Amino acid sequence: MNADQLTVGTAATSPKADAAPALRIRALMLGDRINAAGLEIGTLVSSTPVAFRVHAGLAVIFRYGVVVLIGLLPSEEKVLIDTLKPRVIGEFSPYEEETAQAQLCNDENAEVIQPGGPIFLSKFSEDRLLLIADALAKSTALARDERRVAAVFDVIEPFARELAQHGRTPRRRKGILQLIGNALLVQQRVAGRVAVAEKPDVLWEKPGLDRLYSRLEDEYELKERLDTLERKLKAISETANALTDIIDTQRSLRLEVAVVVLIVIEVVIGCIQIFAGTH
Repeated sequence: MNADQLTVGTAATSPKADAAPALRIRALMLGDRINAAGLEIGTLVSSTPVAFRVHAGLAVIFRYGVVVLIGLLPSEEKVLIDTLKPRVIGEFSPYEEETAQAQLCNDENAEVIQPGGPIFLSKFSEDRLLLIADALAKSTALARDERRVAAVFDVIEPFARELAQHGRTPRRRKGILQLIGNALLVQQRVAGRVAVAEKPDVLWEKPGLDRLYSRLEDEYELKERLDTLERKLKAISETANALTDIIDTQRSLRLEVAVVVLIVIEVVIGCIQIFAGTH
């Protein structure tokens, strides 16, 4: 076996006799974070991201909570996931999951990605598989964030509709602040932890693979989904801020009215006392 090439054996999907060898790739988002410090589950092949040779396959662990399993049997995947569980912070239930398949082709120039189909590679080298793992992990993380943002939109839409139809704002300022908090959490994940716009470190050492990664970005629409997500986050933040400003203004107005009423009552009481004192 070449030092940089993954073994294609029983861990791969079972091809037909005349079919090219293929690898099953599965990305699982286990939680908010995975602490991979000091982890030893096989032969270390990469430190950023942390990747190990496990049995006949590869396990790639991303700190933002995603593990990508390449060429492993289902039983091997289960054992590895159980091993990682104690290191997961903020575990999800159920896990976010995406799958792909890598298939060998005869020519490096023929490395293509069919829409919804297999990813054709000239060889199952570690650097190529790390690129696929990076793109698939980012896609998996984006899928969860997209659902979270969609859920926030579902909550904030009735607020905006009530304001448009009846000119009334919701009185639950706490709920609106929670919406802002959820939007900020997603924004922090996308910009800080996941860093969807950043290219993987392997491209610094193997710039010749930039074309393959560009194809992966196009296949999973990483840039387009990131732009859409950021626009939605901005819309949520602006809408929530506008609602809280309106609620705060209404509260200030009610407070001012209350102060004026108290002053009027005080003046009336004073006048009554003065009038009573003169008789």
